[in-house]
Amino acid sequence: MSYAMGNLSLNAIEKRLEITFTEDEREKLENMRQDIAALIEPGKWHCFDTPFLLVCGDIETAQEIAKILHPYESQMKGNIQIGIDRYYFC
Repeated sequence: MSYAMGNLSLNAIEKRLEITFTEDEREKLENMRQDIAALIEPGKWHCFDTPFLLVCGDIETAQEIAKILHPYESQMKGNIQIGIDRYYFC
């Protein structure tokens, strides 16, 4: 059994990766953020601190997050993982 801890805000993600999203990206990401980690809904994401993992409610959301993060890849200080909530695939 594994555990994940934390509820990172968009500001905390930017700080940890040392990047700055555009206002449009920030608005989109904030609208997709889910505070409660239990059962991430499709179209939503939740970011854990330990491990540094952004969990999405469905594959489409994971792809959208990856698309937003990709241009910042060379600027990022550290790594972030993107996953999909397993409960929607049971």
